[in-house]
Amino acid sequence: MPRILITPCRKVDDYVESVRRAGGDPIVADLGVAAPEHLRAADGLLLTGGGDVDPTYYREPTHETFSPAEPGRDDAELALAREAMARRMPLLAICRGVQVLNVAAGGTLVQDIPSAIPGAVDHRPGLAPSGAAHDVTITPGSQLGGLIAADLIGNAATVNSRHHQSVGKVAPGFVVNAVAPDGVVEGIEAPQQPFCVGVQWHPENFVTTGEFRSLFSGLVDAAHDFQQRRAR
Repeated sequence: MPRILITPCRKVDDYVESVRRAGGDPIVADLGVAAPEHLRAADGLLLTGGGDVDPTYYREPTHETFSPAEPGRDDAELALAREAMARRMPLLAICRGVQVLNVAAGGTLVQDIPSAIPGAVDHRPGLAPSGAAHDVTITPGSQLGGLIAADLIGNAATVNSRHHQSVGKVAPGFVVNAVAPDGVVEGIEAPQQPFCVGVQWHPENFVTTGEFRSLFSGLVDAAHDFQQRRAR
C-alpha cells in the first residue's frame, strides 16, 4: 500500500480519510523531521491547506491582510515540496499547498485577491465546506483535466472555495491547468514530472460524496508506481 505523507493542518482529518479511501496509507508529517528523512519513508506527498505563505520567500513586502500559517510550516513544507520534486515523487497540493508548491519552484503569489483584482468573484464566500462557490475552467489536455473528467461539464467544474490568495507568477516548469471566471489561477501542474498537480479548491471536503475523489486516487496510483520503481 503506497505511503502518502500529509502535511499537518488544523483540519487534517478529511485529507487523511480521502487518502485512505483512495487506497493509500496516510502518514501525517512531523514538521520537525528533515525533508529527506521524511520522504525516504514515503511514496507520495500531499500538501494541505492553511494560512498564508510568508511573502519574504518570494521577495515581496507583506500585505496588510497577511495571515501566517502555524510556526515552522513554511520552511518545512517548502523543503518537502522541493525534495519531492527532486525525487520525482508524486505530489498533490491543495489550497495553501498549491501556493507552497508554486513558491517552492520559484513562482509568486497574489497576496490578496479582493484588493489586487478588480471585480473578482468571492473566493471566500463563507459557505459550508463543500458548498458550491464558483466554476473553474480546466485547460484541455491537462493532467488535471484527465483526472477529474467525470466531474466536468464541458471544460468546467463547480468548486468550493476558501482563500484570499492565489498563484501569481507561475513557477518555471509549471503550467496553469484551471482558472476562475475572474482569471484567478485555480490550479497548476508540472508536465515534466510524473505526477505534480495542485488545485486551489478543497477536494478533501467531498470525501463522503465522492466529487474530485479521482485526485486522490490519481495520487495513490502514481505513488504505487513510484513505490514499484523504487523497489526494483
